[in-house]
Amino acid sequence: MELPCSKSELAMNSKSSLPNHYEKNKGMSELSDLYQETILEHNKNPRNFREIEDATRSADGNNPLCGDALRVYVDLEGDTVKDVAFKGSGCAISKASASMMTQVVKGKSKDEAEMIFDEFHKMVTGGLDVETEENHLGKLKIFAGVLEFPARVKCASLSWHTLHAALHGEEIVSTE
Repeated sequence: MELPCSKSELAMNSKSSLPNHYEKNKGMSELSDLYQETILEHNKNPRNFREIEDATRSADGNNPLCGDALRVYVDLEGDTVKDVAFKGSGCAISKASASMMTQVVKGKSKDEAEMIFDEFHKMVTGGLDVETEENHLGKLKIFAGVLEFPARVKCASLSWHTLHAALHGEEIVSTE
Protein backbone atom coordinates (compact mmCIF):
# COMPACT_ATOMS: atom_id res chain seq x y z
CA MET A 1 0.00 0.00 0.00
CA GLU A 2 1.40 3.40 -0.95
CA LEU A 3 1.36 6.36 1.36
CA PRO A 4 -0.16 9.53 -0.08
CA CYS A 5 2.69 11.76 -1.16
CA SER A 6 1.11 15.19 -1.26
CA LYS A 7 -1.32 17.31 0.78
CA SER A 8 -3.87 17.11 -2.03
CA GLU A 9 -3.73 13.31 -2.00
CA LEU A 10 -4.14 13.38 1.78
CA ALA A 11 -7.20 15.61 1.41
CA MET A 12 -8.74 13.24 -1.15
CA ASN A 13 -8.69 10.34 1.35
CA SER A 14 -11.83 10.02 3.46
CA LYS A 15 -11.27 10.85 7.10
CA SER A 16 -12.55 7.44 8.14
CA SER A 17 -9.87 5.64 6.13
CA LEU A 18 -6.94 7.69 7.37
CA PRO A 19 -6.53 6.15 10.83
CA ASN A 20 -6.75 2.61 9.49
CA HIS A 21 -4.41 3.46 6.61
CA TYR A 22 -1.82 4.94 8.94
CA GLU A 23 -2.20 2.17 11.53
CA LYS A 24 -1.35 -0.40 8.84
CA ASN A 25 1.66 1.61 7.72
CA LYS A 26 2.69 2.24 11.32
CA GLY A 27 2.70 -1.53 11.86
CA MET A 28 4.77 -2.05 8.71
CA SER A 29 7.16 0.68 9.83
CA GLU A 30 7.55 -0.92 13.27
CA LEU A 31 8.25 -4.29 11.63
CA SER A 32 10.78 -2.65 9.32
CA ASP A 33 12.46 -0.97 12.30
CA LEU A 34 12.55 -4.28 14.20
CA TYR A 35 14.04 -5.99 11.12
CA GLN A 36 16.76 -3.35 10.84
CA GLU A 37 17.54 -3.43 14.57
CA THR A 38 17.72 -7.24 14.58
CA ILE A 39 19.95 -7.41 11.51
CA LEU A 40 22.30 -4.76 12.89
CA GLU A 41 22.46 -6.39 16.33
CA HIS A 42 23.25 -9.86 14.97
CA ASN A 43 25.76 -8.40 12.50
CA LYS A 44 27.56 -6.48 15.25
CA ASN A 45 27.36 -9.29 17.83
CA PRO A 46 26.85 -12.56 15.95
CA ARG A 47 25.91 -15.53 18.10
CA ASN A 48 27.94 -18.73 17.78
CA PHE A 49 30.55 -17.00 15.61
CA ARG A 50 33.35 -19.45 16.25
CA GLU A 51 34.85 -22.74 15.13
CA ILE A 52 33.91 -26.08 16.65
CA GLU A 53 37.18 -27.99 16.71
CA ASP A 54 35.61 -31.43 17.13
CA ALA A 55 32.64 -30.84 14.82
CA THR A 56 31.25 -34.03 13.33
CA ARG A 57 30.29 -32.16 10.14
CA SER A 58 31.16 -28.91 8.40
CA ALA A 59 30.52 -27.29 5.03
CA ASP A 60 31.71 -24.21 3.19
CA GLY A 61 29.20 -21.84 1.61
CA ASN A 62 29.86 -19.20 -1.00
CA ASN A 63 27.75 -16.45 -2.56
CA PRO A 64 29.90 -15.18 -5.46
CA LEU A 65 27.50 -12.33 -6.33
CA CYS A 66 27.76 -10.68 -2.92
CA GLY A 67 31.11 -12.05 -1.76
CA ASP A 68 29.68 -13.84 1.28
CA ALA A 69 31.74 -16.84 2.34
CA LEU A 70 31.27 -18.91 5.47
CA ARG A 71 31.83 -22.27 7.07
CA VAL A 72 29.13 -23.89 9.16
CA TYR A 73 30.21 -26.34 11.87
CA VAL A 74 27.78 -28.93 13.21
CA ASP A 75 28.38 -31.23 16.15
CA LEU A 76 25.85 -34.04 16.02
CA GLU A 77 25.13 -36.27 18.97
CA GLY A 78 23.11 -39.10 17.51
CA ASP A 79 20.33 -37.36 15.61
CA THR A 80 20.54 -34.11 17.58
CA VAL A 81 22.35 -30.89 16.67
CA LYS A 82 24.32 -30.68 19.91
CA ASP A 83 26.19 -27.57 18.77
CA VAL A 84 26.32 -25.40 15.66
CA ALA A 85 28.50 -22.42 14.82
CA PHE A 86 29.86 -20.47 11.87
CA LYS A 87 32.87 -18.45 10.77
CA GLY A 88 33.36 -16.29 7.73
CA SER A 89 32.67 -12.93 6.22
CA GLY A 90 29.70 -11.43 4.53
CA CYS A 91 27.14 -8.69 4.44
CA ALA A 92 24.98 -7.82 7.45
CA ILE A 93 22.03 -9.91 6.24
CA SER A 94 24.19 -12.96 5.66
CA LYS A 95 25.87 -12.73 9.05
CA ALA A 96 22.62 -12.02 10.91
CA SER A 97 20.86 -14.92 9.22
CA ALA A 98 23.70 -17.29 10.14
CA SER A 99 23.71 -16.02 13.71
CA MET A 100 19.96 -16.51 14.16
CA MET A 101 20.08 -19.88 12.39
CA THR A 102 22.59 -21.23 14.91
CA GLN A 103 20.39 -20.12 17.79
CA VAL A 104 17.29 -21.74 16.34
CA VAL A 105 18.66 -25.14 15.28
CA LYS A 106 20.87 -25.84 18.29
CA GLY A 107 19.29 -28.69 20.25
CA LYS A 108 16.94 -29.67 17.42
CA SER A 109 16.91 -33.03 15.68
CA LYS A 110 18.27 -33.24 12.14
CA ASP A 111 14.69 -33.62 10.88
CA GLU A 112 13.55 -30.52 12.78
CA ALA A 113 16.53 -28.52 11.46
CA GLU A 114 15.70 -29.67 7.92
CA MET A 115 12.04 -28.69 8.37
CA ILE A 116 13.05 -25.20 9.53
CA PHE A 117 15.51 -24.92 6.61
CA ASP A 118 12.72 -25.84 4.20
CA GLU A 119 10.28 -23.33 5.71
CA PHE A 120 12.91 -20.57 5.78
CA HIS A 121 13.82 -21.19 2.14
CA LYS A 122 10.16 -21.17 1.11
CA MET A 123 9.57 -17.97 3.08
CA VAL A 124 12.40 -15.98 1.48
CA THR A 125 11.55 -17.23 -2.02
CA GLY A 126 7.81 -16.55 -1.79
CA GLY A 127 6.58 -20.10 -1.28
CA LEU A 128 5.39 -19.58 2.29
CA ASP A 129 3.24 -16.77 3.66
CA VAL A 130 4.28 -16.68 7.30
CA GLU A 131 1.20 -14.69 8.26
CA THR A 132 -1.37 -17.14 6.89
CA GLU A 133 0.37 -20.53 6.71
CA GLU A 134 1.41 -22.68 9.66
CA ASN A 135 5.17 -22.69 10.24
CA HIS A 136 7.85 -23.15 12.88
CA LEU A 137 9.95 -20.08 12.09
CA GLY A 138 9.31 -18.00 15.19
CA LYS A 139 11.69 -15.04 15.28
CA LEU A 140 13.07 -15.98 11.85
CA LYS A 141 9.92 -14.44 10.35
CA ILE A 142 11.83 -11.17 10.53
CA PHE A 143 13.50 -12.25 7.25
CA ALA A 144 10.19 -12.42 5.35
CA GLY A 145 10.83 -8.93 3.95
CA VAL A 146 13.97 -10.11 2.14
CA LEU A 147 11.66 -11.42 -0.57
CA GLU A 148 11.19 -7.82 -1.71
CA PHE A 149 14.94 -7.57 -2.45
CA PRO A 150 15.80 -10.50 -4.76
CA ALA A 151 19.54 -9.83 -4.62
CA ARG A 152 19.41 -10.32 -0.83
CA VAL A 153 17.56 -13.65 -0.84
CA LYS A 154 20.84 -15.48 -1.47
CA CYS A 155 22.51 -13.53 1.33
CA ALA A 156 19.82 -14.55 3.81
CA SER A 157 19.72 -18.18 2.70
CA LEU A 158 23.45 -18.94 2.29
CA SER A 159 23.99 -20.14 5.86
CA TRP A 160 20.85 -22.28 5.65
CA HIS A 161 22.00 -24.00 2.45
CA THR A 162 25.40 -24.51 4.06
CA LEU A 163 23.79 -26.08 7.15
CA HIS A 164 21.71 -28.31 4.86
CA ALA A 165 24.88 -29.40 3.05
CA ALA A 166 26.68 -30.14 6.33
CA LEU A 167 23.76 -32.21 7.62
CA HIS A 168 23.92 -34.27 4.41
CA GLY A 169 27.69 -34.76 4.52
CA GLU A 170 28.36 -32.38 1.63
CA GLU A 171 31.39 -30.15 1.98
CA ILE A 172 30.76 -27.22 -0.41
CA VAL A 173 27.69 -25.28 -1.47
CA SER A 174 27.26 -22.19 -3.64
CA THR A 175 24.29 -19.95 -4.26
CA GLU A 176 25.12 -20.05 -7.98
